[in-house]
Amino acid sequence: MSSFKPFRMTYREACKQAIRDALLADARCFVMGEDVGKYGGCYAVTKGLLEEFGPARIVDTPLAEVGFVGAGVGAALAGLRPIVEIMTCNFSLLALDQIMNNAATIPHMSGGQFAVPLVIRMATGAGRQLAAQHSHSLEGWYAHIPGLKVLVPGTVEDARHMLAAALADPNPVLIFEHIVLYNAEDELDPAVTTVDIEHARVRRQGKDVSLVTYGNSLPKCLAAAQQLASEGIEAEVIDLRVLRPLDTATVIESLTRTHRCVIVDEGWKSGSISAEIAARLAEDALYELDAPVRRVCAREVPVPYAEHMETASLPQVPDIVAAVRSVVKAG
Repeated sequence: MSSFKPFRMTYREACKQAIRDALLADARCFVMGEDVGKYGGCYAVTKGLLEEFGPARIVDTPLAEVGFVGAGVGAALAGLRPIVEIMTCNFSLLALDQIMNNAATIPHMSGGQFAVPLVIRMATGAGRQLAAQHSHSLEGWYAHIPGLKVLVPGTVEDARHMLAAALADPNPVLIFEHIVLYNAEDELDPAVTTVDIEHARVRRQGKDVSLVTYGNSLPKCLAAAQQLASEGIEAEVIDLRVLRPLDTATVIESLTRTHRCVIVDEGWKSGSISAEIAARLAEDALYELDAPVRRVCAREVPVPYAEHMETASLPQVPDIVAAVRSVVKAG
């Protein structure tokens, strides 16, 4: 039995320690992005790393995403292991050409002669009144692109260990960290030193309905499941963790136990990852369903600034509970 005891850590600190470990483990690894150095990162994830590793490895960049993401692609092609931070996923659209037309396609267009071992971290999601240009959830868009791997750590453990697996991947990996989760705190098991970046995880067992989700919607689904349990409804909570490649098998396995499914996604419903999951269930597991698939997603509006409107625009625990009740009743 291990003598090491679980200890508490914030999601923010987990991200930082993952980066620090990467820098210590591999001299080819460096960080670059807006305000990652002297300021310590927009969300304080890289605070203190400049003093420890110096400006050659913690590189402040201009406000020019297409430029510094392109530099990251070039560095990866040259054999380095860049960790590029984009302040918010909204700003990643300025670098979409570099991400899609270069990072994701060069390994394929070169017939496998060139790898692009690039990791791009970015904040995603709403809930902190940062208004529409800083609050959207675009990870589902990137999950549409072959050649990318898309990770969405929803727990402190995944935030702590996904980066190492991402850096070991020869192809580009995007990590979406929800802004509300940075202050979240949880116990870490010191015996866990790695996580896979291929599979979903069952975070709560249940028999009546499958709640499929990721990111900051995970704690909301767990809270909803707790409330539903008091009503005699046992919800199984699936944390997708990886949006590309999407682990459909784990979702279908859960559905064969529960025969009902509610998908919770902070992205917009139209053309979303929730739509993709629902379509796959219709294609591959239709006869396991005892009720229609329900989706709980963000309202189809730019995320509002006003706190009460922002809250109303996002999936919340009462919305999830209501959706589950509707499918259990329908079944």
